[in-house]
Amino acid sequence: MRPLTVRARATLGACAVVAIALAVASMALVGLLDANLLHNAEADADAQADAVAQEAVAGRLDPLLPPTHGADFIQVVAENGRVLTSSQNLAGRAPISAHQPTSPGTVRSTWDVGALGDQHRQQVVQVTTETGSGLVTVYAGTSLRDADAADDTTSAALLVGVPLLLVTVAVVTWWVTGRALRPVEAIRAEVAEISDRDLHRRVPVPQTHDEIARLAVTMNATLDRLESSGLRQRQFIADASHELRSPITVLRTQLEVALAVRDPAAWPELISGALEDTDRLQQLAVDLLLLARIDAAEPVSDQRLNLTELVREAVDKRHGDRVPVSVELVPDVQVTGSGLWLTRVVTNLLDNAQRFAEHSIAVRLTVPEEDGAQPAVLEVTDDGPGIPPTDRERIFERFTRLDDARSRDHGGAGLGLAIARDLAAHHYGTLTAEDAACGARLVLRLPLAPAD
Repeated sequence: MRPLTVRARATLGACAVVAIALAVASMALVGLLDANLLHNAEADADAQADAVAQEAVAGRLDPLLPPTHGADFIQVVAENGRVLTSSQNLAGRAPISAHQPTSPGTVRSTWDVGALGDQHRQQVVQVTTETGSGLVTVYAGTSLRDADAADDTTSAALLVGVPLLLVTVAVVTWWVTGRALRPVEAIRAEVAEISDRDLHRRVPVPQTHDEIARLAVTMNATLDRLESSGLRQRQFIADASHELRSPITVLRTQLEVALAVRDPAAWPELISGALEDTDRLQQLAVDLLLLARIDAAEPVSDQRLNLTELVREAVDKRHGDRVPVSVELVPDVQVTGSGLWLTRVVTNLLDNAQRFAEHSIAVRLTVPEEDGAQPAVLEVTDDGPGIPPTDRERIFERFTRLDDARSRDHGGAGLGLAIARDLAAHHYGTLTAEDAACGARLVLRLPLAPAD
C-alpha cells in the first residue's frame, strides 16, 4: 500500500504534514475561543453577584430582582436554605445548590449546570458573604449561548475548510511535483535509450539552474567520460592489434624461412631472430596487460617506501647499458605506493633515455625546501636529440613514436612513457617533459609520505 512514485510520496507527505498542523491549529483555535468566551461570561456573572451581595449586606434586597446586564438569572439564598429573592425567571424555584456554605466571608466558585429554562449551558458564579442576619449566598448565572454558537460555527467552518484545504494542498503538490520531476523523466528516458553505440547522445539540461539541472550536467559529464573511455578503448584495441601484427608477421616469416632452408648452418641466425621477435612480442604483451590493470583502476598499495633506495637499486641493476648513468640522490625520501610499479616507472624512464642518449644520462632526486607540502622530484636527463615543445604531451600517448623507424630499430613499442605517466597518476603524482639545456628532461613528481 506504500506509494511507489516520488510524486505520490511527496503529495502524501505534504497532505499528512498539513493535516496534522491543521488538526493541532483547529483544536487550539476552538479551545482558545471557548476559554475566552467562558472567561467573559464568568466575569459578567461575577460582577452581578458582587453587586447583589453588597445589596444584601446593606439590607436593600428587593422581593424580585430586576433583569440586569451580564446575568441571565440571580438567586439569593439564606443560611437555612430559604430563597430570599431571585430574578423573575427563577421565581418560586428551589435553591440552585443543595449545599449551603458555612464559612463566613466571601467565597467564589464556578461550575456548569444544566439548562434553567434555557436550551444552552449556564455559567454560574457563587458569592457567599456575611450579613447581619447570617450568611447569604448569591448565585448569578449567564447563558453560554454565544460561546456555544461560536464553537458550533467555528467547528462547522473547520469541518468544511480543512478538507478543502487538504484537497488544495494535494492538487498543488501533485502539480508542482509533476512539473519539477518532468525533466527527471526526460533524463531517464534519454538515458534508457543510450546504448554502448550511442554514447555521443546527451540528456537535456533544463534552464532552471536547480538541482535537476546540475544532475543533468553531471550526467552529461559522465557520458563524456564514458564516450572518451570507449573511444580510448577502441583506439587501444586497434593500436594493440596493429602492434601485435608486426612481430607476429615477422616471427611467422622467420619460421617459414627456417623451415624452407635446408642448410643447418643458417638455422642459428634464423632462430636467434625469431627469439628476438618472441621477446619483443612477450614484452608487448606484458605492457598491454599492465595497461589493462591500470585502466581497471586497481588500488595502489599504501606501503611506505624509501624512494632514494628504490631509484638507486633500479640504476645499479643496469650494468650493461650502452650509456653510463650518473646519480645524484637526496637521502631517505619517503613516499607511499607500490614498490613494483614505482620501479617500473624509473625503469621506463631509463629505457627511454638509453634509446636516445648519446654520451650521458643523469638521474637526480630532490625535495624542494619551500613552504608547504612539496613533492619529491625525480629528473631523468639525457643528451640526445631532445623533445620538441609541441610534442611534449604527445609522447605520453600510447603507441606514439616521434621517429617511428628509429623507435622500432631500438625495440620500442611507444608504451613506455604512457605506462610511466599512468602509474605516476595512479600514485597521485605527475610525469612531464620539461625544458633542458640539451637533450630531453623528464620530471616525475610524487607526494611525500606523511610524517610519522
